[in-house]
Amino acid sequence: MGRKLILVVLLVLSLAGMVMAAETKPVQLALFNPIQMVPKADSIKGVSLGLIYAANQDVTGFSFVFLGVNEVNGNGNGVEWGLGNWVEGSFHGWQDGFVNHAGTRFVGLQDGIVNVTEGDFTGAQLGIVNWTEGFVHGTQMGLFNYATGRFIGFQGGAVNMSKGQFSGAALGIVNYAEGSVTGFQGGIVNSAAEMHGFQLGLVNYTKSLDGLQVGLANYNGNKDPLEFMVFVNWSF
Repeated sequence: MGRKLILVVLLVLSLAGMVMAAETKPVQLALFNPIQMVPKADSIKGVSLGLIYAANQDVTGFSFVFLGVNEVNGNGNGVEWGLGNWVEGSFHGWQDGFVNHAGTRFVGLQDGIVNVTEGDFTGAQLGIVNWTEGFVHGTQMGLFNYATGRFIGFQGGAVNMSKGQFSGAALGIVNYAEGSVTGFQGGIVNSAAEMHGFQLGLVNYTKSLDGLQVGLANYNGNKDPLEFMVFVNWSF
């Protein structure tokens, strides 16, 4: 009987600990972690305000750190303002800061100097460097735009790069696609593994053309009907 009682007590304490660990609070006030009102392991649903560094599990609502970083170890929803906004999981909403990061998925707007999403992205990235490692459905606008997965939408910047299939428009000084492009490339140098559409620039390059090239130098690797032409090249 004594052993059963001990086991029951331990089980109750364990469940209580799990409930406490998953506790959600409406307000966070932080100087820097761990000097903050709500512990890092808890979640916030409401408002999180910090001076240098605020960290929590999941955050839903409005987060603002005046001189530092918002850190979310789980998922975030809402608005994040700070010098840096770092979410390990997914984020739905608006991140605005010098550096913005989402770990698994982002839906909304990333607005800053460096914007990074390690998973799929839906929405707009506006910054100096925009980097997405998953599927992109939306817009990247900055000096350097990079996407590793499938891209559907618009890239506008000095250098636009995509590694997967690209559908839409890329407008910049250099547009480089390692995969196939369906749509439009406009810039000084345009390059695509396969081009299904229109390339407009000084130098246009593709290994396989199904469309039109207009520029000073136009190369079509499939040589149908011509491999190289000045001013204009085509293959349909």
